Amino acid sequence: MQCVLCKHGDTQSGLVTVTLKRDDTIVILKGVPAEVCNNCGEYYLSAAVSEQVLQSGEEAVNKGAEVEILRYAA
Repeated sequence: MQCVLCKHGDTQSGLVTVTLKRDDTIVILKGVPAEVCNNCGEYYLSAAVSEQVLQSGEEAVNKGAEVEILRYAA
């Protein structure tokens, strides 16, 4: 697909690092599958991956984590 942000690149399957922040909690997820623009690096997550990423963030907030670094697991 063509990148929505830069409108010049096409996306390819790849792995990205996603950082989430809510209040005093920061969650970093490494190795998240995404479609990545070959021009600007913008990435797009599927609905299923987004749901898992947000669930991981919610779990970190609920347990009171300040900083959590995780490897993505499908």
